Amino acid sequence: MDQRFDLVVIGGGVNGAGIARDAAGRGARVLLLERGDLAQGTSSASTKLIHGGLRYLEHYEFALVRESLSEREALWRIAPHIIHPLRFVLPHVKGLRPRWLLRLGLLLYDHIGGRRLLPTTRTVDLRRHPAGTPLVPGLRTGFEYSDGWVDDARLVVLNARDAAEHGATVLTRTPVTAARRDNGGWRIETPAGTFHAAALVNAAGPAVLEVEGLIGEQPAQAMRLVRGSHIVVKRLFDHAYAYFFQLPDGRIFFAIPYERDFTLIGTTDADQQPGDPVRASDEEIAYLCEGASRYFARPVTPADVVWTFSGVRPLIDDGSGRPEAATRGYRLDLSEEGEGAPLLSVYGGKITTYRHLAEEAVDRLAARLPALTGPAWTTSAPLPGGDFAVEGAARADRRTGGRVPRACPRRCGPDRPGLWHPRPALARSPTRPRIRRRAMPGRG
Repeated sequence: MDQRFDLVVIGGGVNGAGIARDAAGRGARVLLLERGDLAQGTSSASTKLIHGGLRYLEHYEFALVRESLSEREALWRIAPHIIHPLRFVLPHVKGLRPRWLLRLGLLLYDHIGGRRLLPTTRTVDLRRHPAGTPLVPGLRTGFEYSDGWVDDARLVVLNARDAAEHGATVLTRTPVTAARRDNGGWRIETPAGTFHAAALVNAAGPAVLEVEGLIGEQPAQAMRLVRGSHIVVKRLFDHAYAYFFQLPDGRIFFAIPYERDFTLIGTTDADQQPGDPVRASDEEIAYLCEGASRYFARPVTPADVVWTFSGVRPLIDDGSGRPEAATRGYRLDLSEEGEGAPLLSVYGGKITTYRHLAEEAVDRLAARLPALTGPAWTTSAPLPGGDFAVEGAARADRRTGGRVPRACPRRCGPDRPGLWHPRPALARSPTRPRIRRRAMPGRG
């Protein structure tokens, strides 16, 4: 394997894989390094949503919501096999956010992000709507709006695979042990060998500051690690809608159909200390159960929980008092030319904006990296297996012999609310991508 590259990307989460894909498609020779496995951390522990972030409107993050909403349909177009529209129901509860405020927020949500395919918000009578059946008596008015579901881990893998098909080399289980500027470029040490690159990207997610320290750089941004925990219980409802619920403390949570037989409930927001185990605490589990029991006629208890999972979000520390108020925006920091070979560090971000983040990162590197000769290209280029119209999943399923997910009976599309229940499987590639997985010690 050639040890010299135009660009080395550290971090095999959604941002790192997205940057590697974008840069490889513009002509750069790219190496993606991941110390564990692709999507092993935060990128596979999300709430599985491609969404604008309705609650961020309360924090006046209009630019972030607009960007996320614009990306929502763009991502659906390039990956209709792993991203599907989903209708949410938001019940109005007396004593919490007033009805007019909810409707105003959803009016903005429908119109500030360039929505073209997804249906708009409508007011529903929960006494007659299917989503009202499993809820506690007394809830009358709700709002039904659109967002999207994603297979988050597959999104990362498909970006890495497409990067490989554009010539990138992807190495998992390959931690960076040292990195320094050397002879006008970067020298990166790993257990797999020494690599040289003209530019380096630090997209290590929650470990971004750890990598900064490893390479001897002073971090340009303070970070706040926030744990988001989820619980999975046996199915609480048999319709295809998801729920957006409010709580008296001002927080919100989702209840989403999950893997046909279950309901996914989350998420929490709790500060995470470096080195502490990443798992749902008893308090978080109890909090989510209590929240769900406020709405569902059948109470949810910790004994009903069949599985939990947690992820650590690397958020920009903007001084917010409560973790749920911390921004979900991102910052890209590119070293000055006088410092030597380029280093671009990625701080923050969310899964919905990963493609735009990657495009912006590569745009900024292009001025310093002559190998990046091509134009931006990922807005409309499908991910592997996603080269069909968003309405064409059934046709694609027939064409590929079942190598894309099959839809459940309640098929959804721009005019059909609901959720597809995918059974993920990668479509065949015409070439063998160069994704190399190094064995863990003792595993052969």
